[in-house]
Amino acid sequence: MNPQAFIASLSYDIRLAPYDVQGSIAHARMLAKCRIIPSRDAKRIIKGLEAILSGLGRGKRLPQEEDIHFAIERELIRRIGPVGGKLHTARSRNDQIALDLKLYLRDQIELITREIIRLQKAIVFIAEKNMDVVMPGFTHMQHAQPILFAHHILAYAWMLERDKGRFADAWKRADEMPLGSAALAGTSFPIDRTYVAKLLGFSRVTPNSIDTVSDRDFLVEFISAAALVMTHLSRLAEELILWSSSEFNMIRLQNEFTSGSSIMPQKRNPDVAEIIRGESGRIYGNLIALLTILKGLPLSYNRDLQEDKPPFFDTVDTLQGCLAVAGPMIATMVVRADRMRALCDRGFLAATELADYLTEKGIPFRTAHGVVKRIVAYCEGQRIRLDELTLEELRRFDTHFDSGALRVLSVDQVVHVKDSFGGTSPRRVREQLARLKKLIR
Repeated sequence: MNPQAFIASLSYDIRLAPYDVQGSIAHARMLAKCRIIPSRDAKRIIKGLEAILSGLGRGKRLPQEEDIHFAIERELIRRIGPVGGKLHTARSRNDQIALDLKLYLRDQIELITREIIRLQKAIVFIAEKNMDVVMPGFTHMQHAQPILFAHHILAYAWMLERDKGRFADAWKRADEMPLGSAALAGTSFPIDRTYVAKLLGFSRVTPNSIDTVSDRDFLVEFISAAALVMTHLSRLAEELILWSSSEFNMIRLQNEFTSGSSIMPQKRNPDVAEIIRGESGRIYGNLIALLTILKGLPLSYNRDLQEDKPPFFDTVDTLQGCLAVAGPMIATMVVRADRMRALCDRGFLAATELADYLTEKGIPFRTAHGVVKRIVAYCEGQRIRLDELTLEELRRFDTHFDSGALRVLSVDQVVHVKDSFGGTSPRRVREQLARLKKLIR
């Protein structure tokens, strides 16, 4: 293979073209301001760059060069002549690529944050639509206590809220302007880095030129945040897959989010949810790839860093795709309220309430726990539910039971009394919804 073709990166860093031009325009303005190049030359350069940017918007291709920086420079020189070569004064591809990546990253974080908010709105919508639906809550995949479906699905909205916070933090650390660090040692030209930062919307400039050109922490942080989003999306997808199975039959996904079997005509497979679940591994792999690239690099810049872009760009595309499809899938799914309620009749979901009832009578909880455990064993032997017990049967296990004990065995009652802050009672779930609406409007 041709070695020059082997090291070329234009095929994938072409997406950085608008940002490379944007940074170059700011750099040219600074060179003129600091009288490093004549103003007339800077104006010609800027006009040429603006023409290149316009051409890119119309789909015009750049020359085939080693990378996006050389491609734009060559096109600029083709358009305006040798004066275009003055643009590279006081900068290097090393600080140039760091700038391009940060400009691109900041835009992508804003786009991804908007997608997260759309998904949160879909979750809030389906929660409000099914506010009165009661379902079994699970621990260890065993029936545990009755909860509101809205309470369960809103858990994912809060996960996503934390994800937004992580991306906001990542944006802050990408808000340092690297241009002016040059190859690694800075430059002897009297540049004004703060001016360039202001032109490009950065709040500050990087303080160490060696760290600047070798730093990819901001990409690691972004992909790490993306990996956590995918963890949350994968957990959500797993539950949708389980809930839509014949065994659970708690929801139905719309046909556009499923596909038929190639051999079994009766089946509808939750393929979209399964792909989301699978894509999590892809982004985890991207994170490991970038960490591995960085872990043994001596300072400062090394060509290994060219390999940061494929995993980074793939993470951006994969995450945006998963977020975009997850929202409509959630918003349009059918919640089978009757089936969820019927499943609450299994697993003795009011057992904890019965133990709490004895505790309120002065019995130590650990003792009450043992009493109710024996009651559950009795019900299993008799093949009856807790709410089918008579007061006489309850008092065989403990005389502290009275007629009030029968009332705590209602599934609806159990849900309503879970009224601690953040609990599953209707009042507390409505509070959650109100808080979320303020955060995502």
